[in-house]
Amino acid sequence: MQFFGGSEISPSPPVPTASGNNAHMMYVFNRNGVCLLYREWNRPLHTLNAQQDHKLMFGLLFSLKSLTAKMDPTNAEKGNLGVPQLSGQGCSFHSFRTNTYKLSFMESPSGIKIILVTHPRTGDLRESLKYIYNLYVEYVVKNPLYAPGTPIRSELFNTSLDQYVRTIA
Repeated sequence: MQFFGGSEISPSPPVPTASGNNAHMMYVFNRNGVCLLYREWNRPLHTLNAQQDHKLMFGLLFSLKSLTAKMDPTNAEKGNLGVPQLSGQGCSFHSFRTNTYKLSFMESPSGIKIILVTHPRTGDLRESLKYIYNLYVEYVVKNPLYAPGTPIRSELFNTSLDQYVRTIA
């Protein structure tokens, strides 16, 4: 099975650029802003409760998507800041970096948003996010017991995700 023009899911994931576990946390949101999955690997400081954290992250994504669409130099019709864009519409962002972390983002055509927060020196993760999306499709979407829009509780998905995330450099 292949999505986004990438390679098959079974052969091998994208090759990491160095060794080590640089991932801090990951979020998966549906198109309505419901957090379907939240995973932590290396997050030493917890400052908010989970619900506040999820709201802030989705709000950040919504704002960044709106801002990039508004600043798009190739589109004469800018629309209103804050108005939701259709998936694939207009300008979009893939990541941003601070001195303490890098946030990488991917949105699927169905509106699933995958956010991976890693060490700031981590390279381009677009292929890694596509691979994670393919894991999501294989182990969650194709699972007849999964009800769309509900939190992801697939042990097989979580195990595969944890194994893959350990290879991200």
